[in-house]
Parts: sequence; structure tokens; C-alpha cells
Amino acid sequence: MIDFSDTLVVVRGGGDLGSGVIWRLRRVGFPVVVLELERPLTVRRTVAFSSAVNQGRIVIDGIEGIRVSSGEAALQAMRRGAVPVFVSDTVPALPVPMSILIDARLAKRALDTTIDQAPFVVGLGPGFVAGRDCDAVIETMRGHRLGRVIWDGPAAPNTGVPGEIGGASADRVLRAQVDGELRWDVSFADLVEPGQLLGMIGDAPVEAKIGGTVRGLIQPGPVEIGLKIGDVDPRFDPSAIHQISDKALSIGGAVLEAVLVWLGDES
Repeated sequence: MIDFSDTLVVVRGGGDLGSGVIWRLRRVGFPVVVLELERPLTVRRTVAFSSAVNQGRIVIDGIEGIRVSSGEAALQAMRRGAVPVFVSDTVPALPVPMSILIDARLAKRALDTTIDQAPFVVGLGPGFVAGRDCDAVIETMRGHRLGRVIWDGPAAPNTGVPGEIGGASADRVLRAQVDGELRWDVSFADLVEPGQLLGMIGDAPVEAKIGGTVRGLIQPGPVEIGLKIGDVDPRFDPSAIHQISDKALSIGGAVLEAVLVWLGDES
């Protein structure tokens, strides 16, 4: 195996799509540090390294993520092949120099990642322009261009319409209809029917629009109207909740391609 141990990758965002990136890079030997919020907004928590924030530890397809609170703890985790997860809304100073910065927060708009923050910077999806905000942009929209590396210009604009899975699009995604405190009455992998009560936001019910498998549930707690809070997969396959999605792996493969092209140009 090629030795990538001196090429530190920092990934902002450990949600399910970011975790496809993290998993691909760690799988081939890159040391990876993940930066997350104190309360991650991840929906597919069973396949997201962000879950280490609340759980302390998560294993996804054989790769372990561990919450850490110091640079030394991060180094120790990386030395044994794990992925350290920091709670930080900025890019902190680390004990070893960062070679690659990847913004996988999927905010759909430009935030605070800039092209000069690392030798090589990658942005995922809408909001980034290659050559201005970062060195490369990865297309995240489902369709013919999913997973393509863009070296000049932006990704496709955000349509606001979720990609189709099993014949369902917007109906599979659960969004908060009111502000309030969310609690769930279902668990991951539960099979549900259209109209079934899934949980409550205060006194307001959260109901399934379609039948399928519960594969996404945001961490219970306060939510704001419009926030994505859950996902029902119409394919009725409970085992899928523990598998990184095809979309996440495609995006992860594209990031790996971009990184290897850059390393080849640098050598």
C-alpha cells in the first residue's frame, strides 16, 4: 500500500455523505480528523462519524470513529487507525500540519472555508466555486453528474428537491413543521406505514408520508421549522441502515480521485 501517513486530511462535517468521504480516505491509509458541531444535525446517524460526538465511539464498515478533545488524543487515535472526531466550528491548530481540507458540511452555500486554508481544499456540492473558494468541487446532485470532480466553476445549484430513492423523493424526507422539542416514538430500522405516528414536536405530530424503513432520525431535542429531521426509505430493507449509501461512496470516490490527482501533480 502507498504510504499516505504524512498527508493529514481534515474533514469539516461527519454526516452520512461526509462519512463516505472519510471512510474512503481512511480505508486507503490517509490519516483523517473530523470536525463537528456539539449537536450534530445528522439524520442517518447509524452511518455517520458525527455520531461519535454523542456516543463517544462508532464503527462504520470496520473503521472506528472516536470523540477526542485534544491534539495528542487525536494523534493517538490516528496512530491506531481510528478517526478522531473533534467538536469545533472552526479549523483548529493541530500537532501535525494539515495537507488537505474538505468541507463536507453540505450547507448548500458558502460559509467560512477558503482556498488558502490548506495546500489543497475540496468543497462538496452547491455553494462552492472551484478556483475561487476551493481547488476542487464535487458534484453531489443525483443523476449523470453525481461524483464528478469539478476543477473550474461551481457544482449544480441546489434545487431543494431530494433525490429519488425507490420511487420516492420529497415524501421520504421528514421536516419539522413547527419549532419545538422533538422526541421519537420509532427507532432505526422500524418498518412504518403511510400516516403512522413517528414522534412529536411539542404537541405537533410527526407522521410518515410513505411506507418503508426508518433510516434517518435526527438526535432528539430542540428543532426549528423546516429542518430535515428524518428519512423513510421506501425499499423496506432494514439492513441498509448500517450501510454507507451509494451516493456517499460515489462522493467519497470522487474526493479520493481529486486528492490523488493533486498529489500526482505535486510529486
